[in-house]
Amino acid sequence: AVGLYNLGQTCCLNSLLQVFFMNTHFTAILRRITVPLHAMQKRRNVPYQMLLLLEKMQGGKQKAVFPIDLASCLSLNRVKFFVQHDAAQLFLTLWNLIKKQMKKSELVKELRVLYTVCVQEHVACQQCSSETKRNSNVLTLSLPVLDSSSRALRSLEDCLHSFFTTEELTDHNMCFCEECGKKTPFLQSMKLVHLPQTLTIHLKRFCFGDSSDACKLSHCLSFPQELDFNAVLTENQCQADDDEKAAWSYELFAVVAHSGSSSCGHYCAYIRSLTEHKWYCFNDSEVCQVSWDDVKCTYGHSNLHWGQTAYLLSYMRKHPQ
Repeated sequence: AVGLYNLGQTCCLNSLLQVFFMNTHFTAILRRITVPLHAMQKRRNVPYQMLLLLEKMQGGKQKAVFPIDLASCLSLNRVKFFVQHDAAQLFLTLWNLIKKQMKKSELVKELRVLYTVCVQEHVACQQCSSETKRNSNVLTLSLPVLDSSSRALRSLEDCLHSFFTTEELTDHNMCFCEECGKKTPFLQSMKLVHLPQTLTIHLKRFCFGDSSDACKLSHCLSFPQELDFNAVLTENQCQADDDEKAAWSYELFAVVAHSGSSSCGHYCAYIRSLTEHKWYCFNDSEVCQVSWDDVKCTYGHSNLHWGQTAYLLSYMRKHPQ
C-alpha cells in the first residue's frame, strides 16, 4: 500500500488510481498491454503510463510516489488539471481512455467484461399497451439518493429498489405513442440484465436545487459489506436467467469518499485489500490501515455537510465466474 503525492487538486485522480491498482483483476489486464514503440506514443498512452506508475509504486521503498508522468500523459489527452474533478465523471474518462488506447482486442473485451453493467429499459403506453424494450451497457449504476417525492433514501438497498421501481409518466411527462398517434400516459421501468465482476455504483450526492448552483446531499445513507441483488430486487425488476442471477452476490471492495461542498472539497479512498482482506485509507500520500467502523463514517450526516460522504462504491463479485 503506497500513497500518491498530490500534484495540486489531484486527490480525485489519486483516489481513483488506487481503486484501479488495488483491483488485481484490473492489474492482470494492465500487465499484458502492448508497449508503444515510439517515445511520443509512450508519453500519450494512458495504460502504459499507468503500468509504469504501478511498477514504480510496487518496486520502491518510499511511502508515496509522484504520479507526474501519468498526469502529463492525461494532460496530453485533454484531461484538465488544477480544477475540481467529479469522481464519477473522471472514472468514466479514465476508463474510456484505457479502453481506447489498448491495442489488443482480447484485453478490451476482458476490460468490458470486468466493468460493464447491462440494464433494460421498458416503456409501455397505458392506453394501447404497446411496449418498447432497449438494452443499455453502462459502467456505473448511477443511483438517486432521493425518492420520487424528494425524500431522503436511507440505505443503498432503498436506492437500488427505487431505481428499478416502475415510474408513471403522466401530465407534462407524457410521451408520444405512435400507435395512438398522440401523447399518452406511459409506464417506465428499468430491469437488471447483467452484473460484472467489479460493480461501480455512483451515489448521486450532488443535485441542482431551485437555483442553478449544485448542492450536496449529505444525509446518512448506509451500505452493506455484503450485497445480494437477489435479496434486494424483486423478480419483476430482473431480466436474467438463473445462471446469471446465481453470480449476483457481492462484497464491498472500495469507497471513494468526498468531504466538503459541491464547489470545493477533497477525495480519499477506502479500499479492502484482496490479498490481506484488510481495509486501508488512501489519502493522497498518506496510507493507513483502518477498521470497518472507519469506513462506515462515510455514510454521511445531515448536520455535517463538510464531513466525509461516500460517493462511489465498488463491489466485487464473491464467486468469480
